[in-house]
Amino acid sequence: MNIWVDADACPVVIKEILFRAAQRVEVHTTLVANAAMPVPPSPYLHSLRVASGFDVADQEIVQRCESGDIVITSDIPLADEVITKGAQVLSPRGEVLTKENIRQRLNIRDFMDTLRASGVQSGGPAPLDNRDKMNFANELDKLLSIYQRKQRAKANK
Repeated sequence: MNIWVDADACPVVIKEILFRAAQRVEVHTTLVANAAMPVPPSPYLHSLRVASGFDVADQEIVQRCESGDIVITSDIPLADEVITKGAQVLSPRGEVLTKENIRQRLNIRDFMDTLRASGVQSGGPAPLDNRDKMNFANELDKLLSIYQRKQRAKANK
């Protein structure tokens, strides 16, 4: 399993949580962005710089991720694509996106795009708060615990 991070818009505090978790669980974590993303020295932490352009980082994540990987993103179309490949998706606010809820999220996103295109000012998302950070850390721990249990079961066979 790998963790792929849509890193261009990922908050620093979420990256720091990911860095600690990757070290603790020894899972490869790659920040994908079209700008240089520094990561602490570790055999488990990687940065992948892609060319500038619309959705270039997203397409790189879609291409590289596999079933069972975890993708960290707030990009709903990206989430939909990697869920289709069997990856698990966690937003920086701690929301687990699944086959069951992604269609609703796509519909809301499309509706908001339509409103913005018609001139309605909808504002952006609220700033990340402590509850969001805690939700993210808790949901990430749940996903990584499942991974660790599978690893132990494999080792015991």
